[in-house]
Amino acid sequence: MMAYERVPLDRFQEVFGTTTELSSVSLGGKVLSCSDEFFADASNLLKVEPSASLKGQFGPKGSLFDGWETRRHNPAYDWVVLALGAPGTIVGFDIDTAHFNGNEAPAASVVGYCSKDGTVPGPEDEAWTPILPRAPLGPSSRHLFLLPAPSAPYTHLKLSQYPDGGIARFRAYGSVVPLFPADPRTPLDLAHVQSGGLVVKVSDAHFSRASNLLLPGRGYDMRDGWETRRSREKGHTEWAIIKLGAPGYLTQAEIDTAFFIGNFPESVELHATSSDQVVPPEEGEGWTTILQRTKTGPNKQHFFKLENVEGKVYSHVKVIMHPDGGMKRVRITGTRAVPGHAPPSLSKELPAIPAGTPHLRLIPAEPLTSAAFAPFGQVLQAWADPADAPKGVEHTLANNGTAVKYHRLAPITQSYPAGSGEFTGIGVYRSTPAEGARVGGTWPIKMLERHPCTNQAFIPMGTATHPQGEKPLAANRFYLVCVCETGEDDKPDLSTLKAFVASAAQGIMYNENTWHHPMCVLDSPIDFACVETQIGMRSEGLDCELIRSRNFEQLTSWSPL
Repeated sequence: MMAYERVPLDRFQEVFGTTTELSSVSLGGKVLSCSDEFFADASNLLKVEPSASLKGQFGPKGSLFDGWETRRHNPAYDWVVLALGAPGTIVGFDIDTAHFNGNEAPAASVVGYCSKDGTVPGPEDEAWTPILPRAPLGPSSRHLFLLPAPSAPYTHLKLSQYPDGGIARFRAYGSVVPLFPADPRTPLDLAHVQSGGLVVKVSDAHFSRASNLLLPGRGYDMRDGWETRRSREKGHTEWAIIKLGAPGYLTQAEIDTAFFIGNFPESVELHATSSDQVVPPEEGEGWTTILQRTKTGPNKQHFFKLENVEGKVYSHVKVIMHPDGGMKRVRITGTRAVPGHAPPSLSKELPAIPAGTPHLRLIPAEPLTSAAFAPFGQVLQAWADPADAPKGVEHTLANNGTAVKYHRLAPITQSYPAGSGEFTGIGVYRSTPAEGARVGGTWPIKMLERHPCTNQAFIPMGTATHPQGEKPLAANRFYLVCVCETGEDDKPDLSTLKAFVASAAQGIMYNENTWHHPMCVLDSPIDFACVETQIGMRSEGLDCELIRSRNFEQLTSWSPL
């Protein structure tokens, strides 16, 4: 019996189209160690993009290659140990020797190891399990190997080449073994690749693969999103079907168009179905609309409360773009459907609007991001990875390399009449939760204010220690930010009312003349430093214009993702 089957390139989609590239750096795969990388770094093996030809280019050690290349005359073999981006079962490999011609690796093999604690055996340790036996390779070509059956789960692989030479790319395909939270009531992104989510069918992926929709993070540019051809037909749509990591009860969706600025979809909609098939029919009565067609915007995270989902279990979600374009990520928040556990009650988490009060409506609060808040002001925060900062934000290393400084996140502005006695300074607000302002609850909006002549920043001060015996304020707190645009009558336009949930690691700067609700903290007090310009202590008018009314009372809600 053969230990593997060679797969022709024209059958790649058929054989590996519904698998996950477990070794990809986009998923978190990385090279840990290698025997030798004299001519070209082993880290090149896991690059997302195909190997590039560097013919005619030379460095201090000779010809340059976009791959892994070792010294000549190895009496044994060369090896590289890598960590998979997610634990998973292996179904096959793509070992590519592109552009290595005359210096390619003549043969290769793969072994695996499943680590329980993050430790990895030495390269010659007997703990490694054979997966792909020694197989011959050829020059400058892709070699696809299909295993007779999915392997056991692995966290690490060792790729060996015999005896030495070059390999351009190495890709391990299979299925993620998801690590679900112990409590099935815990919400999670059921579409995420590390939850076992999988794009199983797509209408078009001309510029980039739809499987990118499920990757971690927001990426660095358009290359790791999903982008289709341009269409010219009226009523045209493009779609992708996502198999969720586990059937579940869905609550919320996120459509992220990060980096898609002139090529984002005009609008999107979501359908869902429950099916035992890996690839259900893309049409039919089994599909239910869970998000009506909704407009999207450029370079923005869009958050939607789903409909037709209460008490229903879905296994697949179909994302439809009108008419075409690109998007970066799709997140489907929900809880797993586990026997013995009742479905979540959405009406309990988000109370229904009371009968007889048609002026009330429910406004779900979305996470605070710079892009979403841009019409109203600026978000003040640091980013763990500077690449995640909004476009145009400058950063430099500071404090002898122990800090990153993000420059000019928000200006301090004011437009008071000359001679008003204005003063720009810093005050402190101690904010306590209003009635109903709690995680998972609702909060009625009964007033709005704006500052016609100054912008205004609120910056959480983190943990506060008080020598007078008060308990310190924990830094892990959240608060709500509610804003709206100005209507034609110079009053709040309530149809534009938006709500954001911010963490204590984020501050905000309201633009001048922006309608907003006073700070609303959730569950526990927060101290805020307030930067603003004033001419009085408690004056309304130029300093602050207030509107109090029961007629525009709304319900703003937030529950953790």
